[in-house]
Amino acid sequence: MVREQGRKFVAQNKKARHDYLIEDTWEAGLVLTGTEVKSLRAGRASLVDGFAEVDDHEMWLLGVHIPEYTQGTWTNHAARRKRKLLLHRSEISKIERKVGDKGYTLVPLSLYFKDGRAKVEIALARGKKTYDKRHALAERQANREKEQAIGRRLKGME
Repeated sequence: MVREQGRKFVAQNKKARHDYLIEDTWEAGLVLTGTEVKSLRAGRASLVDGFAEVDDHEMWLLGVHIPEYTQGTWTNHAARRKRKLLLHRSEISKIERKVGDKGYTLVPLSLYFKDGRAKVEIALARGKKTYDKRHALAERQANREKEQAIGRRLKGME
């Protein structure tokens, strides 16, 4: 059997980059059951309410919704169960120190298959204030207008 190559994205948490200021990211493996893998390969998952935590020097992913596999039997999994993340012990201790600081949380950014294995990208994030969100939106809009003006000028429309 031929092994998959490259990345196949299953889910992305686009709202996380809007709601949080991302400081650092890590790639972690996931401990999954068979029906969870089949459901993910079908492209069904939601990271919206997900977060990660360190408990007794182990990383856990909570609140991520992987729906039950449609052709699954009584062996199907619970949709929002606690899932273990696979990281090196040194990475976990570094994350544990950083999360201990006030205002930091661990947020999943994306869920994907890399060379046939399920991976999740988690980020150390700090919540943005409402005015920060408005400022980022205004800055993005100003850059877009600037690029459009440059484009029009290069085309000779102005």
